Amino acid sequence: MVGECAALDADVLVVQESWRPDGGAPSTAQVVADALGYRRVEEGMAHGRLYGPAADADGRWGPPPGHGHSRDTLRLDGDLRGVAAALGQRRPFGTGTFGLAVLSRVPFTSTGTLALGQLPRDPSRRVVITGTVPVGDRRLDVLGTHMSHLLYRSPVHYRRLRAAVPGTDRPAVLAGDMNLWGPAVVAFLGGWRRGVRGRTWPSWRPHSQLDHVVVTPPVAVVDARVAPSSGSDHRPVRVTLALR
Repeated sequence: MVGECAALDADVLVVQESWRPDGGAPSTAQVVADALGYRRVEEGMAHGRLYGPAADADGRWGPPPGHGHSRDTLRLDGDLRGVAAALGQRRPFGTGTFGLAVLSRVPFTSTGTLALGQLPRDPSRRVVITGTVPVGDRRLDVLGTHMSHLLYRSPVHYRRLRAAVPGTDRPAVLAGDMNLWGPAVVAFLGGWRRGVRGRTWPSWRPHSQLDHVVVTPPVAVVDARVAPSSGSDHRPVRVTLALR
C-alpha cells in the first residue's frame, strides 16, 4: 500500500477501507502516513473481519473459478452471512475496524467529520471527513467519503450530503468511492461537476466508474486520469487542481 500511494505522488490522498486491526496495531492509513510524511485524519465506520487468502489464491484480484476474491476478503459484522460463514470454516481471519482517512502533505487549517448516519441494510455507518488546506493565500475545502450502495437507499445519504457540503461559490473538492455513476452523483450535488472520467471498477476488468472527484466552479481541473491497477479491487484516480 505504501508503494502504491507513493507512486500517485499526491498532496492529498483519500484512503478507502483503511483497516485497523484490533489490539493496537496501526491502520493502513497510519502506515502510509508515517512512511510518506502525511498528516492524517481518520474515522472508523464499522467493525469486521479480514479473512486471509484462500489456499489456491494467486496474486491477482478477481473472482477465479471456485472461490471469491483471490486476496484478503473483508466482511463487516452486520454482513457476516452466506459466503462469510463459508470462509470462516476454512480461512483464518483477524478482527478490526473498517474506516476512511484523508491524508495531506499540506497542513490542515481545520478538520471535522460530517455524520451521515447508518442505513437499515448497511453494515457500516457513513461519514464525510472534511479539511481545509491553504492554496497560496486562499483556502480549499477538501472532503473525503465512502458512500453506501444504491441498494441500501443511498439517495437518503446523498440528500444529507448535499445539505452539508460547502456552497458552490467556495473552492471545494469531494473525492471517494461514491458507489454510484458520475451523472447521478453530480445530479445530487447540484452545481458541482466531475473532475475525472474513466472506468475504475472492478480493477481487473473495469466497466464502471464508482470512484469520483467532484469540484465546485471556483476549482479548475488541470489534469485527470484513472491510474493503473495497484492492488485494490478499484483503480485509483489522480486529479491535479488549481483555483480559478
